[in-house]
Amino acid sequence: MELLLYFLIVMVFLFLGEWISSLSKAYIPSVFVTAVLFVIGFWTIVPKDIVTKANFGPNFAAICVPLLLVHLGTMMDLKQLLSQWKAVVVALAGTLGTMILTLTIGTFIFDWHTVVAAVPPLTGGIVSVALMSDGLKSTGLTALVAIPVAMFITHSVIGYPLTSIMLKKEGKRLLNSPDIKSNQRFKTKNDQKLGKETKEREPIINSKYQTAAFLLAKTGAVALLAIFIAKLTKDVINSNVIALILGVIFHQIGFLEKQILNKAKVFNWLMYGLLAYVFSQLSTTTPKVLSGIIIQIIVLIILGIIGMYITSALLAKPLKMSGPMAFATSLTALFGFPADYIVTNEVVSNLTNKEHEREYLLDNMLPKMLVGGFATVSVASIIITTIFIKLL
Repeated sequence: MELLLYFLIVMVFLFLGEWISSLSKAYIPSVFVTAVLFVIGFWTIVPKDIVTKANFGPNFAAICVPLLLVHLGTMMDLKQLLSQWKAVVVALAGTLGTMILTLTIGTFIFDWHTVVAAVPPLTGGIVSVALMSDGLKSTGLTALVAIPVAMFITHSVIGYPLTSIMLKKEGKRLLNSPDIKSNQRFKTKNDQKLGKETKEREPIINSKYQTAAFLLAKTGAVALLAIFIAKLTKDVINSNVIALILGVIFHQIGFLEKQILNKAKVFNWLMYGLLAYVFSQLSTTTPKVLSGIIIQIIVLIILGIIGMYITSALLAKPLKMSGPMAFATSLTALFGFPADYIVTNEVVSNLTNKEHEREYLLDNMLPKMLVGGFATVSVASIIITTIFIKLL
C-alpha cells in the first residue's frame, strides 16, 4: 500500500504540471510546475526517497535514458542531424558567454569560490551538480556544497518559462512562414506517389511478431551498442550522443521504426519515470540553506542568461537563425534532456493541433534543442566542471 501511495503522489505532481501547462498555453511549462511541487513536498511532508520507493530510482534512469535517446533518434533523419552544427555553435557560444560574464562581473560582486562552485551547474545538469559537489567536499569547501544544488533548482525556475516564451515566438513565426504551406503540398504529393507502395511493402519480420517486447528488444540492443562504443572510445564521445546518432542510423536502414517506443506503448512511462528521477535530486536542499545563498544564485543566473542572450544575438544573423530560436538553443544549457524535449513538445502542442503543422514545427525546432542540449549539458558541462574543480 505504501509503495502505491508514493507512486500516486509522483503521478499527481506530474499530471498537475501538465494541466497547468495546458491551461497557461505552455507559458508555464509542466516541468517547472512539477519541480515546484516536488520542492514544496520535500520541504513539508513528502519523504525524501519517495521517487526511489516509487521504483523510479537510479537503476530505472540508467535504463530509460539510452532507450529514450535511441527513440528520439528515430524521429530525425541523418541529414537533418548533421545539419545541426549551427545549433552546436550557438549553444556552445552561449555557454562561453555565460562563463565570461560570471567570471568577470560575478567575481567583482562575490568571492571566487562561490562563483566557481555555481557556474558549472548553471551550464549543465545533474552530472555537473554531482561532480562539483564531490569536488567541493574533496577540497574541504563543505560550506559551499549547497551552492551547486541550489543553482540546479533555481535556474530551472527562470530557464523553463523563458525557453517556452522563445519557442512560442519561433513557433508562431514558422506557422506564418510560406514554407509550411509548400511543405504540406510536398508531403501530400509525396504521399500520393508513395502511399500505395508503402502499404504493399511487407516488413522483413511478419507483423504478427512485431510485439511490444520485440520493439523494446531492438531499442535496447541499439542502446547497448551505444554504451559499448562509448566505453571503447573511453567516453571521448558521450554515450547519450552516440545513442541519439545510432537511433537515427538504425531508423534510416530500416532496423528501427519511427517513434519506436510510441509503437511499443511505453514512451510516456519511461519519460515520466525519468522526470521523477530528475526531480528527486531536489530533495537535497532545505529552505534555510537556499535562503542563505539565494541572492548570489539569482545574480549569477541573470549574468549567465545575459551572456547567452548576447552571444546568441550576435550569431543568429550570420548563422541564419531567428533571434528567439538562437536564444532558446543557448538556453538548453540550463537543463538539457529530457526538459528540452518536453518544453518543445508542449509549445508545439499548444500552438497547433494540425498534424502537418506539428511535424513542421518539430522538424524545425526539436533537433536544434536536442543537439544544443547534448552539446552543452552532456559534453561541454562535463569538461567545464572538471576544469572548474581544479580552480577551487
